[in-house]
Amino acid sequence: MTDNKDTILINANIKISITALQTIVANAKKAAGKNEKGHYQVDTADKVSEMISRFLVDNDFESYVRNEM
Repeated sequence: MTDNKDTILINANIKISITALQTIVANAKKAAGKNEKGHYQVDTADKVSEMISRFLVDNDFESYVRNEM
């Protein structure tokens, strides 16, 4: 997902299951692979943000908030 002028970045506290977080971390590590020293070079917090943002777009969060009340 790319940033554009119609979006802003917010920081929020959310609740997700431990299993979901473990899965995100494991998949991010697999995708990034290890560097020459055997360490993973991936920011899992950024990955969580990216995945949640994509989920909100894919599931039409704007319509959801318009109809919430």
